[in-house]
Amino acid sequence: MEIVSLNPGGVGSVLFALQQCNPAGKVIIVLLFLGSIFAWTIMLTKYVELRQAAQESHRFIRAFRHEGDPLALFLRRRRFERSPLFRVYEAGCRALAAATGLTSDTEGELLLDAVTRRPLSQPQAAMVQETLERYVADEAMMLEDHMGFLATAVSASPFLGLLGTVWGVMDAFGGMAVTGSATLAAVAPGISGALLTTVVGLLVAIPSSIGYNLLAHRIRRLVLQMDNFSQEFYTEIQRNFSSF
Repeated sequence: MEIVSLNPGGVGSVLFALQQCNPAGKVIIVLLFLGSIFAWTIMLTKYVELRQAAQESHRFIRAFRHEGDPLALFLRRRRFERSPLFRVYEAGCRALAAATGLTSDTEGELLLDAVTRRPLSQPQAAMVQETLERYVADEAMMLEDHMGFLATAVSASPFLGLLGTVWGVMDAFGGMAVTGSATLAAVAPGISGALLTTVVGLLVAIPSSIGYNLLAHRIRRLVLQMDNFSQEFYTEIQRNFSSF
């Protein structure tokens, strides 16, 4: 018989189980396969993005702390495009320019001269702090982009697989009732196909869960770095340019 010729646990048994799936089970397997492609795409691209952001942020922090003037990197137009910390820093410098009555077209030495001659008042410093906090929140949202789909894949994949299994088992026992045959050979192929959807669901959910946790940890580290840097930058602004 065909079942005997298949190696248990081998590729042949998986293909046999796929052949025994009912239409609903096959649709669920296709959906899980597509979801797996999207999940792996998100995990790989997000990993590269976060890795580059962490490396660039490390270089930016070293350069910022090497300078004695908190505005030095901004005045020299040094850029760290992939670093979310740099984007927070740049937003803070622009807010500082706006607080001193300048525009983005009059940056550079004019900014340093303005804040030196006209120290920041407490309301102006508060405006800079609010800008830093707002950009930290915005950058955190950008870092978490597409993470919701990954979380959905983690939680929904096992349930989709379970749905396919329950549906397949129901069909198998329904067919047994129609044919009147209560032997194991009558229901085993249908149950085998039904269980395949649960296996596929777990194969999607387990890597997605591991990837989500690893990426979430990297995001939390970057968000914490942004929080710490915004406080450090605001403290430097107060120490160098405030009048209170």
